[in-house]
Amino acid sequence: MSLNAAPARLSTASADFEAEFAARLHWSADTDAAIEQRVADILADVQQRGDAAVLEYTARFDALDVKQMADLELSQAELKAAFDSLNEAQKSALTAAARRVRTYHEAQKKANGESWSYRDEDGTLLGQKVTPLDRVGIYVPGGKAAYPSSVLMNAIPAHVAGVQDIIMVVPTPRGEKNALVLAAAYVAGVHRAFTVGGAQAVAALAYGTATIPKVDKITGPGNAYVASAKKRVFGLVGIDMIAGPSEILVLADGTTPPDWVAMDLFSQAEHDELAQSILLCPDAAYIDAVQREIDRLLPEMPRKEIIAKSLNDRGALILTRDMEEACAISNRIAPEHLEVSSRDPHRWEPLLKHAGAIFLGAFTSESLGDYCAGPNHVLPTSGTARFSSPLGVYDFQKRSSLIEVSEAGAQVLGKIAAELAYGEGLQGHARAAEMRLHKA
Repeated sequence: MSLNAAPARLSTASADFEAEFAARLHWSADTDAAIEQRVADILADVQQRGDAAVLEYTARFDALDVKQMADLELSQAELKAAFDSLNEAQKSALTAAARRVRTYHEAQKKANGESWSYRDEDGTLLGQKVTPLDRVGIYVPGGKAAYPSSVLMNAIPAHVAGVQDIIMVVPTPRGEKNALVLAAAYVAGVHRAFTVGGAQAVAALAYGTATIPKVDKITGPGNAYVASAKKRVFGLVGIDMIAGPSEILVLADGTTPPDWVAMDLFSQAEHDELAQSILLCPDAAYIDAVQREIDRLLPEMPRKEIIAKSLNDRGALILTRDMEEACAISNRIAPEHLEVSSRDPHRWEPLLKHAGAIFLGAFTSESLGDYCAGPNHVLPTSGTARFSSPLGVYDFQKRSSLIEVSEAGAQVLGKIAAELAYGEGLQGHARAAEMRLHKA
């Protein structure tokens, strides 16, 4: 039986476009109630029983039957051994990607991650002190696939920010350890690593156990159980974001080879059935050409069943009136990955306000950003790019305000503060300010 992938064909000129467009975009971030209850039970159990509960759930969900938590921790020697076991091509690719990611995030830190202060005319000092978090936990997905790139993208910004204790958790179902993931942990500077996954790993990082230390923030993607657990522990610890299915939006002017665009759509569709791939283009003949390439290339893809279901259920090839309209629709979608596949991408870039990452030009495939370009691949999904940003050094730092009021400054500020405090009915605030005033 042949496998077909036919993304919805929409046109902005159609009277039904708005309804069809909204239906294609809809995705609910609501977690299944059964998953929510299961996660709540796991979190409560780990909080109460600590290591014993982590061992029990790891045996149940990952078929990893170990007797003590020490057997779940990966030593630095094991991480280095994994790196040493790689072939030269893998070593070179991993270290080159890590170098580019580190260089980008070091530049990011210099740009806006420093402390600053200034003094008023009266000697009052005002400023900001930027300090790294003490300890963070990074969750690296495992199971169906291995993601060494996620190790680099989460650990290196934390390392650059100055975090002194980076704890990695990664599920290893049936004890199968991926050498590239462990090697990436070694290259990225992970301090401790545990072969634990799922909601129990999030719980262990959030609450701390006798073996796994409590962290200040948890970052990294995971399945529905991981997302639900992160949502529940937020407030006790920080989190990066609640990630939805992966997305790509391609703005094409018809000048890029259509097979390139078809494969770029595949690159997100192959993640899972809920991933979304959309093409916006004002050239109907070009859209037809992309569909022909989808039909031609799909049979040779190892994950063709996943790609087909993703494109059939959530994909779309949208004919627009012009590129300006395509840019406007892109801003409404606020995609995770946005490719501007155009002969002159810088003409359109100023019109694009909302996207996790913008890939400019036909040669800038989204996959280069996923692995080695340098900017972070942990990006806001499901339209949250309207108000969220990519993971970065700033996610592993916090800012404290610095205030040092001089004696002269207190004479001015004290009167202002007292007046406002009395207006709010807070006499203690007012009198504390007034005590610093010179007696008449």
